[in-house]
Parts: sequence; C-alpha cells; structure tokens
Amino acid sequence: FGHALHGMFADQEYPSLSGTNTARDWVEFPSQFHENFASIPEVLHHYARRHDTGEVIPDELVAAIQRAGRFNQGYEFGESLTAALLDMEWHAIHPGEAPTDIMGYEAAALDRLGLRSDLVPPRYRTPYFRHIWNHGYQAGYYSYAWTEMLAHDAYDYVEHNGGMTRAMGDRIRATFLGQGHSKSYEEMFRDFTGHDPRVEPMLEARGLTGDGE
Repeated sequence: FGHALHGMFADQEYPSLSGTNTARDWVEFPSQFHENFASIPEVLHHYARRHDTGEVIPDELVAAIQRAGRFNQGYEFGESLTAALLDMEWHAIHPGEAPTDIMGYEAAALDRLGLRSDLVPPRYRTPYFRHIWNHGYQAGYYSYAWTEMLAHDAYDYVEHNGGMTRAMGDRIRATFLGQGHSKSYEEMFRDFTGHDPRVEPMLEARGLTGDGE
C-alpha cells in the first residue's frame, strides 16, 4: 500500500527521481510506515470482521494480537540484525580475497562480530541469502531495520500530533510521499517529523524497552 501511494503521488519531471526510484534504505520507509495504520481502531474496525456475521473483532482479541506481536522480539530482531551484519562482512571482502570455504568464512565472521550462536542463527545463512547476492540488497540488508526505525519514529509523530486526519495526510504527501528522490532523505524525514531519526519508538513497538508487558 505504501509503495502504491509512493508511486501515485509522485510529482517529478524525471522518472529516475520519481516515486519508488529511491535508495534501498529509503524505499521501504513509506511501505512500513503505512503498515501502522492497519491496526488503529478507526481503520481496523472497517475490515476486521467475521465473514459470515459482520461482527467486528473484539477489543480483547485486538489486545491479544498486539501482545503477541511483541513476543520474543529479541530473537526475531537478533536474527535479522545478525544477517545484516553478515551481509556487510561479505561485501567488505576484496575481489581477490574471496574465500573458498563459504561456511568457514561465515563462522569466522560471526565469531568476529560476537554473534555466533546456534540459539539465534542469522535469518539467512550464506548459501541461500538471496537478498544479498542477486536480489538488489548487496551490502544493503540493513535497510529493513533502518526503514523500520524511520517508520516507527514517523508514526510516533502522527500519534502525538492529531492522529489520522486530512491535515496529517496532506503533510505526509507533501513532505515525503510526493517527493520521490527530489530531495535528500534526511531532509524529507526532518521536514515531516521535525527531528533526526530516533530508535526509541521502534524499540518500544517491538517491546524491547523493558516497559510494560
């Protein structure tokens, strides 16, 4: 949905700077940002209904789903960040130094990072880590975590500044959805939120702050 809006609201003369034609560590930001709106009551109650009776999803079930979404996030986030760091290790090798023992290099890299663990392995092991070999995320797998941080921080701004209103929608469109790559990403983010990116809203959303349940 976020990608679609990013393209629909594009208003640039050159296609190469328009819509989703942005860097990997920005393009997922509008997508992840808009995922937040799916669970707010005024949106959720429009579609989260029983197919046979039309009964709206009970608040108790919504609360349970939200709690479940924060369960075991240390593991999920850990495996993702480990994969991102492993990606960087592989793409820091000079062409003439490529190892022949693939899994041996992976193990040594994880040891160097202090992240080698059978309990929390990388989300993708080297032989099938397609993202970083032929899927456009070479030395860029970190962008999923980075844009998630941007998305939660931007949504935190929405929550503390009136919520889902027409004025907020116009601001979203004007400051980043309609900008494509016509401005720097840092400038677009500051134009919307008024500050540099903060990690705290993402940690809170994942239940990693030590507060609450």
